[in-house]
Amino acid sequence: MSRKNTILIVEDEMIIAANISLQVNSLGYEVIGIISRTDEVLPIIRKQIPDIILMDINLKSNLDGIEVAQLILKEFKIPIIFLTANSDEAHFNRAKATNPYGFISKPFKKIDLQHVIELTFVRILEEKELEKNATNNTHESFVMSDCIFVRSHDKMVKVALNDILYIEAERNYCKLYCKDKEHLLVTTLKDLEEKLSSNNLLRIHRSYIVNLFNIDEIATSHVVIAKKAIPISHDLKKQLLKHIHKI
Repeated sequence: MSRKNTILIVEDEMIIAANISLQVNSLGYEVIGIISRTDEVLPIIRKQIPDIILMDINLKSNLDGIEVAQLILKEFKIPIIFLTANSDEAHFNRAKATNPYGFISKPFKKIDLQHVIELTFVRILEEKELEKNATNNTHESFVMSDCIFVRSHDKMVKVALNDILYIEAERNYCKLYCKDKEHLLVTTLKDLEEKLSSNNLLRIHRSYIVNLFNIDEIATSHVVIAKKAIPISHDLKKQLLKHIHKI
């Protein structure tokens, strides 16, 4: 008998939580718990890790759902789908910074819940396959003062640091976006950041390093490189502006 995919619900409105649970069960998934208290979330996850978490943003607690998600992601790599009755821009931008797998505005229909859960499981499978292929291809990197050598299959490919547009973290690996090509590295963004010595490459977000010389625009909450809007955190934006001022 095949194992059912498991879902954890974090919702402090118990009538709403019970209704969501019924819908999730009717879709063929197993609800392993309904949590209303934020301090119970991590202890329960440590006992049984769900495949997906449905997280209400507006929890009536000292922490909201976004803050709880941040705590979870420090310890676990669990896809999170946010549920909220408040879909204003500020909440959306805060939620977006945690890289959620979905975002549903209340009240929602069963078909909306079904679609976002199905798309999340599709993304999970794609990421597992990508990680598997990346490991099999043994992509590695060797950094010099002005370039990085990326191992791809049976050869080392030279990438000039100045040609890098930006680097994006994808869980246990990184995508290196250059002017004419992409490279996949099996390393964390933190480890890569420690290896890179170029003053032109700067971390501006938990998931992004950018090449300062390739920034086209700097907005309030993001920068633009090659028509790609890249989020920037408030504290790291101050560092970016200092570097731009020096240039």
